[in-house]
Amino acid sequence: METKKVLPVLFLVMFLVMVGFGIIIPVIPFLAEKVGGSPTELGLLMAVYSLMQLFFAPIWGRISDRIGRKPVMIIGIAGLALSFFIQASADSLWVLFAARIIGGILSSANMPTAMAYVADITTPEDRGKGMGIIGAATGLGFIFGPAIGGVFSKSSLNLPFYIAGISSLITLFLVIAILKESHTVEKRAQQSKNKESMWKAFRGPLKTMFFLQMIVTLSMAGLETTFAYFAAKKAGISLVQLGYIFMIMGFGSAIVQGGLVGRMTKKYGEGAVIRMGIIVSAVGFILILFSSGFWTSAVFLTIFGVGNGFIRPAISALLTKSSMSGHGSVTGLLSSFDSFGRIAGPPIGGWLFSISIDLPFISGAILSVFALILFQLYHARTQAKQVQASH
Repeated sequence: METKKVLPVLFLVMFLVMVGFGIIIPVIPFLAEKVGGSPTELGLLMAVYSLMQLFFAPIWGRISDRIGRKPVMIIGIAGLALSFFIQASADSLWVLFAARIIGGILSSANMPTAMAYVADITTPEDRGKGMGIIGAATGLGFIFGPAIGGVFSKSSLNLPFYIAGISSLITLFLVIAILKESHTVEKRAQQSKNKESMWKAFRGPLKTMFFLQMIVTLSMAGLETTFAYFAAKKAGISLVQLGYIFMIMGFGSAIVQGGLVGRMTKKYGEGAVIRMGIIVSAVGFILILFSSGFWTSAVFLTIFGVGNGFIRPAISALLTKSSMSGHGSVTGLLSSFDSFGRIAGPPIGGWLFSISIDLPFISGAILSVFALILFQLYHARTQAKQVQASH
C-alpha cells in the first residue's frame, strides 16, 4: 500500500470527521437552552462526550488491533452520524444526553484508529510526518466546522446537526469505498493471541509520554475556555474578532503539523521536537499576558498554537515507534489521556480565571515548565537504558 496515496485520503476523512464535530460547537448551547437545559446541564452535556471518550478510546484501539482498522473506523463514523441525526431531532434534554453519550462511545474509535492506521503504513522515519498530517486535518476541520455551524444556525438550530450528519455519511462512504485495510491478517492473528492487558503500553519510561500529553491538553483546554473572557477584558476583543484569532492560530498550528513536524522529526528526532514544542508553548502562554489588541492577541496565541502543534504528532510518533504493544492499544490509551485533559482543563481554567484573569496563562506556563522537566527525566532514563543495553 502506497503511503503517498493513502495519507491524503486519511487527511480528508479526519478533516470531514472534525468538520462534522465542529459544526455543532456554536449551536449546542442554544439547542440545550431550547429544550430547557441550564448552564450547568450544558456543561455536563459537553463533559459527558469527553468522559465516554476517556473510557472507550483505549477499548476501540485494542479492538482495531484485533479486527482491523477499517471496520472500527466505519463503526466510529457511523456512530458520529447517528448521534448528529438524533441531536437534530431532539425535543428534550434526555434525548440530547443520549445522543452525546452514543456519539462519545462510538466516535471515540476515530482518532486512535486513524493514528494506528498511520503507524501501520509509515516507516519509523516518516511516522512524525504521518501523525502531523492527521493533526493538521483535525485542526483545519476544527476551524471550518464552527464557522459553518455559525452560518447555518441563523436559519435553524437543527440545520447544522443535519449538515454534520450528512457530512459524516459522506465520510463513511469514502472510508468504505476508498480506504484499504492497513492491519494485515497475520498481525491481527498475532494480536488476537496476545492476551496481555492494554495497559502494557503503560510500563517503563514510556508512561511519562502519556502524562506529558495529558498536561499539554489540560493547559490548552484551560486556555481555550478562558481566552475569550480574557481577550475581551484585557484587549477589548469582540466575538467576531475572537473567531478570526482562533482561525489564525488554527492555520498556524495546521501548517506546522502538516509541513514542519515530519521534516523536523526526521532530521532531529521526536525528542528534540517535543522539547521545542513545550518551550514555544510556554513562551506563548507568557506572551498572551501582554495582549493589548487584535494583532498582539492573534500573534501571541498563534505562537502558543504553533508550539502545541509540534507536541502531539511527535508524542504519537515516539510512542508507536517505541512501544511493543499494538499500535491501536497505544493510540487508544493516548486518546484516553487526552480526553482526561479535556475534561479537567475547562473547570480548572474557569476556577483559576475567577481568582485572577491572568492565572490560567501563568499556570499554563508553569505546567509547560513541569512538562519539560518530566520530558528531561524520561530522556535521561531512556539514555541510561540504552547505555546498559549496549554493555
